[in-house]
Amino acid sequence: MNEQFYEKLRQILSENQIKTKEPLANHTTLRIGGEADYFVTPSTIDEIEEVTNLCKQEEIPYYIMGNGSNLLVSDEGYRGLIMKLSDNFSAYGISEDGIVRAQAGILLSKLANEIARKELTGFEFAAGIPGTLGGAVTMNAGAYDGEMKQCLTRVWVLDEDGKVIEIPKDELELGYRSSALQKRRMILLEAELKLAQGKQEQIFARMQDLNARRREKQPLDKFSAGSTFKRPEGYYAGKLISDAGLRGFQIGGAAVSEKHCGFLINKDNASAEEFLRLINEVIQIVKDKYGVTLEPEVKLLGHFNVQLHR
Repeated sequence: MNEQFYEKLRQILSENQIKTKEPLANHTTLRIGGEADYFVTPSTIDEIEEVTNLCKQEEIPYYIMGNGSNLLVSDEGYRGLIMKLSDNFSAYGISEDGIVRAQAGILLSKLANEIARKELTGFEFAAGIPGTLGGAVTMNAGAYDGEMKQCLTRVWVLDEDGKVIEIPKDELELGYRSSALQKRRMILLEAELKLAQGKQEQIFARMQDLNARRREKQPLDKFSAGSTFKRPEGYYAGKLISDAGLRGFQIGGAAVSEKHCGFLINKDNASAEEFLRLINEVIQIVKDKYGVTLEPEVKLLGHFNVQLHR
């Protein structure tokens, strides 16, 4: 541990906001990953700004995470600092005219329920996505014909120069699982949504219906990072994988879900290397059989001895 860097962190954060050698498997839905050198949980924009600037000054690599629902962390962990924005940074407000402003760390499921209680509609699709608002906006997350860009109006971010700026939706380049935030490595701090008035009973009924469909079709009882691959144009990743005969296919403790082939799961204490090897094998077999190259939706963090197939 770099004692000098740690002491500088202590000047910004309280001791209970800083951990060293923190197992990242405890913070990802895959339950895979080695230790981070430093793991911090800032609770204000000033703290986020100061920690980020400190990392740049000290040339310490850093990564921002939310619920860890779309992340495969190396078995070697992360040599640098992980900044987690979750419950510690999850304040929100909902106005009478349907404007929602929330911090990046709030869980989509919680925000969806709070929005529904205010009789606002248009966010039901997000209720079952197991991530935070920050991750959802950054990747323009979506499900069941809904996407973040449909209700997003503007965001506040920490830009590449360490300054807090406001960006309107039209400048975010929101595409399929992509945004300017990813390309320019900006940190989402807060987002504003605009939703329409609806009837509470119908809104909750819609959310319950979508959640029931998820439970029926997706392996929600297994450790996964959600849908592992992006949807290739003109195809469905899960069907391609199933048609390739890979249902239940396993490498070490990592397996293709038998319930939904678009999900790769940590079936039996899988290592990150096993999981990445499984991703590669699925990509190769589908490409050989159908000429379609699957692109992982899951993000890789840290050093891997196996290289991702492109």
